[in-house]
Amino acid sequence: MVKTRKLFGTDGIRGTANRFPMTVEVAQKLGQAAGLRFIQGTHRHSVLLGKDTRLSGYMIECALVSGFLSAGMDVTLVGPMPTPAIAMLTRSLRADLGVMISASHNPYGDNGIKLFGPDGFKLSDETEAGIEAAMNADLTHMLAAPDQIGRASRLNDAAGRYVENAKSSFPRGLRLDGLRIVIDCANGAAYRVAPTALWELGAEVVRIGCDPNGININEGCGSTRPEALCAAVQRHRADIGIALDGDADRVLISDEKGRLIDGDQILALISKSWARQGRLSSRYIVATVMSNMGLERYLETQGLELVRTAVGDRYVVEKMRELGANIGGEQSGHMVLSDFATTGDGLVAALQVLAEVVEAGRPASEVCRMFKPYPQLLQNVRFAGKSPLHDPQVHEARKAAEKRLGERGRLLLRESGTEPLVRVMAEAEDEVLVKEVVEDMCEAINAIQMAG
Repeated sequence: MVKTRKLFGTDGIRGTANRFPMTVEVAQKLGQAAGLRFIQGTHRHSVLLGKDTRLSGYMIECALVSGFLSAGMDVTLVGPMPTPAIAMLTRSLRADLGVMISASHNPYGDNGIKLFGPDGFKLSDETEAGIEAAMNADLTHMLAAPDQIGRASRLNDAAGRYVENAKSSFPRGLRLDGLRIVIDCANGAAYRVAPTALWELGAEVVRIGCDPNGININEGCGSTRPEALCAAVQRHRADIGIALDGDADRVLISDEKGRLIDGDQILALISKSWARQGRLSSRYIVATVMSNMGLERYLETQGLELVRTAVGDRYVVEKMRELGANIGGEQSGHMVLSDFATTGDGLVAALQVLAEVVEAGRPASEVCRMFKPYPQLLQNVRFAGKSPLHDPQVHEARKAAEKRLGERGRLLLRESGTEPLVRVMAEAEDEVLVKEVVEDMCEAINAIQMAG
């Protein structure tokens, strides 16, 4: 039976920096508990530690280092690096544990801690629960003896290693010569490595969102604010645009007309490409409950089956491993291509898209639009206290909405993993019906809160 997790959410621990749980005390305790959990055997144990560009990253980094060293683990620091780079380097360096300090696409005031096992995969719920239980215990008697305290060092060529790894996913014999590419790194972790990789492959690179100052990560840029990318593509008359998020595990694309291409379209494009090349390891493509029904119908025409999971790339990865699939992703831009990475990698996914554009010799607007999406509407309802999703009135409203949508539509209600929000999403062929259903559900949830 898995112990209850209170600190860990769907993607590690996350919160407002310098406020519980993102405090130096919690970070140090986490370093101790996780360090002790992964000390097995008599060899020198090590942890790889990276971060994005948030100001609070320095604070959290120091606290984690202190915790790991006191547990007897050596720490290798790599500075600002994408989350997939941490997963890759953890395996490459044969570290016992990998840690990424990042709140991904959240604003700079938040921060988070993600943990990777020696295989480069995010830890299981059970392992996280065990670490959390240890954090609540007195670990003093288990900490390292004075002569066994860990040492900290810095890996100076980490960026180069990741760039080479990412470039190896791009087909040999192809180059990006003649392509003008706008890259928006969200003032985040990939601000150096992503432009470098594109330039080394021959592209003319236009950089935006590549000037981090500690408090501008994801601010008006990146995959959560792709308007900046789309405008820049048109302004610079670029062939294509790439937007990453703060830790570069997400990607969205802009075509040459400045029109956005979301994760569902990217998933369809890569799936078709790999199927044509005989690279698919199974007929299953894994996505989440948020992916558009248009993607599902399109994959059916290609002889492929879409399998849905809960929202979160960790759940996508778990289902991929269960089914033996090597492509999975989210509408938000997480693309997990297990031939190359153990977690979402925005740069690697972008390179797959670019390979298709180069090989086709046609504009991105023609190459990257694979299907017509069903009308889909998502609205958030903020709540205080207990979740309204378990209220009988919401249950009845949901049943009525699902009956209206029938078999040709979908309704999804779910709580955010990071904020007190209920996300209400509906889709169907009838756009007016979708709008009515979402509005009715939001009204039902708000009415319960007002009554309470």
